[in-house]
Amino acid sequence: MSTLAAVTGDLKALGSIGYGLAAIGPGVGVGIIFGNGTQALARQPEAAGLIRANQILGFAFCEALALIGLVMPFVYGS
Repeated sequence: MSTLAAVTGDLKALGSIGYGLAAIGPGVGVGIIFGNGTQALARQPEAAGLIRANQILGFAFCEALALIGLVMPFVYGS
């Protein structure tokens, strides 16, 4: 019985490590979105409203992926 508990604890630890590694993707995506948005604003300041709207939309999609990744271990872990 204690062996099963140890294996379950190890799998939960691996899930935490996996989510930590998976969070790198949205972090890089957000950096790319805002980096390129800043360049676009510097090149065409008159399009600031459109660029900013697209930045916020891209940010929301990236963060949604991160939040889904955070919730999935709890859904499948039960």
